[in-house]
Amino acid sequence: MKKIEAIIKPFKLDDVREALSNIDVTGMTVLEVKGFGRQKGHTELYRGAEYVVDFLPKVKLEIVINDDLLDRCIEVIQAAAFTGKIGDGKIFITNIERVVRIRTNEENEDAI
Repeated sequence: MKKIEAIIKPFKLDDVREALSNIDVTGMTVLEVKGFGRQKGHTELYRGAEYVVDFLPKVKLEIVINDDLLDRCIEVIQAAAFTGKIGDGKIFITNIERVVRIRTNEENEDAI
């Protein structure tokens, strides 16, 4: 099993969710996060004063899937989150050793 953590632009969330649903990815966790990468934030003008916005709003998706879905899932996220502009995001993949569904005690693939 793998865990995919995808950091994307907030306005792309619905596109990504819908695209994942089309390939039968049934569950995910979504968090509102802030951060920066190569973008390094930007300068804004507020009430005549200029200030630097260091952390930009992003959305983080966490998805645990079977290994056989990994490549397709990554392709779908990349396609749906793509704008071609800086700040499109990143995808991180890690191994998951064990999953337990609390309600039923199912484990691993049965639990996801």
